[in-house]
Amino acid sequence: MTRESTLSIRRCAKDDWEDLRTIRLEALADTPDAYGSTYEESVRWSNAQWKNAASTRLYYLADRDGRVVGMVSGGYNEAYPGTRWLYGMYVTPRERGTGTAALLVRTIGEWARSHGVSEVYLHVTTSVPRARAFYEKVGFRPTGESFEMDRDQSLTLITMVQRLD
Repeated sequence: MTRESTLSIRRCAKDDWEDLRTIRLEALADTPDAYGSTYEESVRWSNAQWKNAASTRLYYLADRDGRVVGMVSGGYNEAYPGTRWLYGMYVTPRERGTGTAALLVRTIGEWARSHGVSEVYLHVTTSVPRARAFYEKVGFRPTGESFEMDRDQSLTLITMVQRLD
């Protein structure tokens, strides 16, 4: 008899720093164009920096049967007062297509809704069409805004928004 696997989403806490480091470094190695930081920068972080990120930033981790298989972060963007944002989304390749990514997006939507907003925004690089297609599938739409990524001006970001119904 096979055992059903269990997926859960949890808010990242200080004690989750090693799981956060592992999944974040995997994400940066897997899809380097998708993130505002690089693997080379992040791999040099000290344990204290990872603990700080795990305890002070808004990260959620997806866990399947005791193994972290995805992450998403959320936050504010001072350039867009009053808005809430999805940042740093990643799901490990073997977990793609299982609904994990959609659940992580819903989790950020619930967080945003708890802050009294009716929309979630994100930036996605045009060089990762798979990500843009996924975001469109779950209801994000381009706002018409695009610009160069700060860390690599050869990459173009587009802004997308999802209405929270």
